[in-house]
Formats: sequence, structure tokens, C-alpha cells
Amino acid sequence: MLTAAEATALAISLKVALLSILVALPFALALGLALSRLRFPGKSVLEALLNLPLVLPPVVTGYALLQLFGRHGTIGAWLAPLGLQFAFHWSGAVLAALVMSFPLLVISVRAGFDGVDRRLEAAAESLGAGAWRRFASVTLPLSLRSVLAGCVLAFARAFGEFGATISFVGSIPGETRTLSIAIWELLNQPGGEAGLGRLVWVALLVGIAASLLAALLARRSPGAEAAHD
Repeated sequence: MLTAAEATALAISLKVALLSILVALPFALALGLALSRLRFPGKSVLEALLNLPLVLPPVVTGYALLQLFGRHGTIGAWLAPLGLQFAFHWSGAVLAALVMSFPLLVISVRAGFDGVDRRLEAAAESLGAGAWRRFASVTLPLSLRSVLAGCVLAFARAFGEFGATISFVGSIPGETRTLSIAIWELLNQPGGEAGLGRLVWVALLVGIAASLLAALLARRSPGAEAAHD
């Protein structure tokens, strides 16, 4: 059984991961569609920027978020008078998780859109369907499994986020202390082995379940079937 503090850390991780996916999904759909369907100047630069959180040390990403969204940061200074706070606040943990998991979500979404037969979209257009209707009735349904797989992978990445989170929002009990941060603190705490084992098992179970579900969804996606054929 988890202690009250451990259960709180787990609940915060779940809340942060779920909210980060809900916020990121509309933007990931729009960006994935643009990267899949459009050609425009700077596309390669945009793709490189998108992948930065995957290649930069997470602590660097967290420091960048602090410089941007801290109370005296470039953006945070404008948000503070409006009562909007990210640094050292649970909403900042959501933002950090979103930034770190966003590339995985976009990559899966784009792969799903790439796997849709363009002839079906052209047929819908010939029947008078506008861009939004084609997307809602053809493109999205046919790529839904890839989108869901991306959501699962991004959730797992957000759930396990550590480096950017602790750099940006610290470890505040009941506020920003996620499961990963709690594990790190137990590693550095004398006699923390008992709680450490419980939390590691929880993290393993969530990670394995997410990986299996994402693999199952990806195997059944239109893009995966097309590639197999």
C-alpha cells in the first residue's frame, strides 16, 4: 500500500500527464496535419525545433521554461499581473510535461495522417466536402489509432517526466512533487528503500501498460497496415 504522500505524488503525476495531453492534442493535430499535407518555407527548421526536447538534456529545457515563464521571465512577467503563474506551480508541471511529450505526440499523429489514402480525401472533396468535413469524416477516423497511440506514448512520457519538471517547478509536496521526483528524493534519502520499491513498481506498471497499448494501437493503424503491405 502507498502512503498518503506517495499516493499524492501518484495523483499529481496522473493529473499532470492527463492535462498535458488534453492541452497538447489540438495543437498536435493541427501541426501534424500541416507537416503531413503542406509544403512551406522553413518546414525543416520547424521539424528540427519540434525535436529539440527529445535531444536536449531535460534540465536545459526546464531552465529555458524558467527563463521564459518564471515570474520575471520573458513571458511570465506579462502573465504575472493577470494572476497566471507557472514556475513552482502545478500548472508549470503540466507545461513541462507538455513540452517534453509533445514531439512524440506530433510524430505519431503525422504518421497516422501520412498513412491515409489521399484518394479517399479527394473522393470526399469531389462530393462537396469542405476541408474541415474531410478532416472530421475521413482523415481523422482513418488515422485515429495512430493518434491514440501517440496520446498513450505522450502520456507515458509526461507521467515519467523529471528533469524539466524539477528545474522549472521544484519539489513542493502536494503541488509539484510528482512520482518521478518522489522516487529521486527517496534515492537520496537514508532509509528510503522501502518506499522506493513501491514507487518504482508503480512507474514500471504504468510504463509497461502504456507501451503495450501503444504498440497494439500502432499495429492496427492504417499507416502500419499500409507499411506492412
